[in-house]
Amino acid sequence: MTDTTTRSKPAGGGALLAAALALPGVVPSVAQAQVTVPNATLVQFKYLYYKDYQPSGDRMKVSSPALYMLAPITDEWVFEIGAVSDSISGASPYYHTVLSGASGRGIEDNRTAADVTVTKYFGGRTAVSLRAAYSTEDDYKSRAFGLTVRHASSDQNTTLTFGFGQSNDDVFPTDGPQFTATKKTTDYIIGVTQVLSPNDVGQANLYYAKQKGYLTDPYKAFWGIDNRPDTRDQWAAMFRWNHFFEGADASLRSSYRYYSDDWKVKAHTVQFEWAQALHDGWTLTPSLRYTTQSAAEFYYDPVYDPLLGAPFPPGYLANPNGIYTSDQRLSAFGALTPGVKVAKAFGKGWLVDAKAEYYEQRSNWRIGGEGSPGLETFKAQMYQVGVSKKF
Repeated sequence: MTDTTTRSKPAGGGALLAAALALPGVVPSVAQAQVTVPNATLVQFKYLYYKDYQPSGDRMKVSSPALYMLAPITDEWVFEIGAVSDSISGASPYYHTVLSGASGRGIEDNRTAADVTVTKYFGGRTAVSLRAAYSTEDDYKSRAFGLTVRHASSDQNTTLTFGFGQSNDDVFPTDGPQFTATKKTTDYIIGVTQVLSPNDVGQANLYYAKQKGYLTDPYKAFWGIDNRPDTRDQWAAMFRWNHFFEGADASLRSSYRYYSDDWKVKAHTVQFEWAQALHDGWTLTPSLRYTTQSAAEFYYDPVYDPLLGAPFPPGYLANPNGIYTSDQRLSAFGALTPGVKVAKAFGKGWLVDAKAEYYEQRSNWRIGGEGSPGLETFKAQMYQVGVSKKF
């Protein structure tokens, strides 16, 4: 749940919600790192329901249907399109764990987003993808594009990946002072996928992003309790290893992610999934993810100014233009996310799946240092169902 993006309102699930919305990858039973043209059209529908809450009450709910299609146009060109519509409702934290909006009202918002990707394959070893995306909601608008290049070795055992992307966002709050601000994000990724044995494949990715512009939460800024820097440099390293157990007809998927930024947030995330093939086309995939994170250097604990009281941080009057935040996502914590996915493959290319995850964040679950004190336990649930058809 590392707060790697700043939206117009707190993004209820952070990385959990982002992971829930991501389209699932397919882990093969035999290790491979090929760059190959898909030989079938895929149409997929997903429906996500997400809610988070704390002991003092429910907070955010998200209902999100999504469509995705991948279609080979020729032997060298592939077209992809995706669309999602989010319906968001609930309460945004006022400061720390007080559950109310900045105006005393809850949030009602809708987001509509779409993206298009076109990929050109060259000689069975190189693929170049160009992606464009657009997202709009009541108080936020985003336009993005990206370029990805993948190149495989002659034996198809090694694939190198390079990606570049940029988004330009507009923030225009609908509650409190009316203004329009901008944010720009530029990111890069470089990676390698390597076949290690007939049943093992490994991957390593390095990621860098530069954010510039309005990174403050406008609904907290109105009350003078949130004022963040206008730049943010982010780095991440991701390592994956998948192993197929022939005797069990199952795959172990493991990953480790290290994240760091110049706001002094550092996070470690480990995840394990066991994809077990069963009879009659059934697959059962339990999973477990753990994250530990340090606080941003300008996050302040729930200790308030002796003159102004809550929600103002100590020294607010002496330094009203200082940098500080009470956003719990930028605090120090540990978090566990157990989950399970069930999938059933039918004839003629049909696949149906259902997934459930539970997220719990506690200050005292942090490993590698003290967690931020005085915060309520944060919990979330995610349920997703989907159906897809290949033809």
